[in-house]
Amino acid sequence: MNKTKKLAVSAMLCALTVCLSGFSIPVGASKCFPIQHMVNVLAAVLLGPWWGVLIAFCASLIRNLMGTGTFLAFPGSMVGALLCGLVYQKTKKKIPTYIAEVFGTGVLGGLLAWPVAVYLMGREAALFAYVLPFLVSTTGGTLIAALLIAVLEKTHAMAHLKGMLA
Repeated sequence: MNKTKKLAVSAMLCALTVCLSGFSIPVGASKCFPIQHMVNVLAAVLLGPWWGVLIAFCASLIRNLMGTGTFLAFPGSMVGALLCGLVYQKTKKKIPTYIAEVFGTGVLGGLLAWPVAVYLMGREAALFAYVLPFLVSTTGGTLIAALLIAVLEKTHAMAHLKGMLA
């Protein structure tokens, strides 16, 4: 495993997430960033779960420091990245990985956003308030990732990328 190459790819995926963080969809009380979820899936397939969590954390931190994100980015992006990374690591199958991203971010991340909103941000919110907005965001991002991965596999670029990172 070449950790230097994985670090470089992680930095590029983090930069991509931050640069495209202007592309957001307001849904209810949250901003939905489908690019973060696309990157979660790409990181799961290319790098593994812990790299994906690191990318999600760094992108969330940078977006917060820039004022383009909220604390809600942390639970949503990091849980989704971890779950889809673990599922891909165990199964090497794309469909379960996509489902894990949607469930991890949409349901688990949405539920974990509640204490962040209530206790860290001082907002009043219902327990399931963030589940639907997070589901919308992660579903869009996961669909984008699925299309991108299909194109990369059809052109054999995915095999090249995986070989380069092995």
